[in-house]
Amino acid sequence: MWEGNQTKVKEFILHTLSINGGAHAVLFTLFLLIYTLTLVGNISIIMLVWSNMSLHKPMYIFLGNLSFVEIGYTSSTMPKMLSGFLSQNNYISFTGCFLQYYFFFSFGSTECFLITIMGYDRYLAICRPLHYHVLMSSRICFRLAASCWMNGFFWTLLPINLIAQLPFYGRNKIDHFLCDTGPLLELSYPRDSVTEVTSSVITSLVLVLTFSFICISYIFIIQTTLRIPSSSGRRKAFSTCASHLTVVIMFFGGAMYMYIRPSGKHPLYLDKVVAVFYTTVTPLLNPIIYSLRNKEFIEAVKKVMKC
Repeated sequence: MWEGNQTKVKEFILHTLSINGGAHAVLFTLFLLIYTLTLVGNISIIMLVWSNMSLHKPMYIFLGNLSFVEIGYTSSTMPKMLSGFLSQNNYISFTGCFLQYYFFFSFGSTECFLITIMGYDRYLAICRPLHYHVLMSSRICFRLAASCWMNGFFWTLLPINLIAQLPFYGRNKIDHFLCDTGPLLELSYPRDSVTEVTSSVITSLVLVLTFSFICISYIFIIQTTLRIPSSSGRRKAFSTCASHLTVVIMFFGGAMYMYIRPSGKHPLYLDKVVAVFYTTVTPLLNPIIYSLRNKEFIEAVKKVMKC
């Protein structure tokens, strides 16, 4: 039974990650450190790719774009989360909530598309090496990167418009540290099944289509790699994909758990833990994963250190 009054909601209250107020200072310090390291790591990759001519290749151009996405992705939620640890009531305006929602899902969708294109790049490099420079020229590379950004930011317009027009009256406490689809739909009254299904289908389509394309790319990559006669050649081919495959598992694992699952009651604490992982931990680890396993990147870092 809905017990709210008929006052239209003008602001929401976001819950923090801890119910024990004494832990807020510790969590604030921890997440501030994570956010700082995320910014430093991803900005460093962008600067390296931009300034080093040896890294002006499609794989590193996509990686530089991915670092831009990670900065925007984590910045859409982390500052508000940090402010919540310092305030008794973590208020966010109605407009601010849906702006956060839009940028969070836009950057997330862009990351899906970019990771997919990076998988396609690895497919061309391993399965079509003789035609790689034709099929992945600089012009095509920049067009693919631009299409990822455009599709990512346009894809989210429909669900945000549908959800923003729902009736929000009385209840304004979001049991999450960010404005997400599920918690927002919980607050709307009466519930709109058409909006719920449409939002779910749009989000699921992004994840399912991009993940399926990545899987198809890796099926061809594995087939080609297994046909390489030398074991050293096979190891080299697999090592070029290891970083990308690790990122795919981390990002899509958490996102698919949250947005592609049967409807019903799910443990809120587990949802928050998974959300923390793909909104804060993954953007922190991505630059580390890509840089530590890449000899060209390590050489570029050494050059910078010598200078």
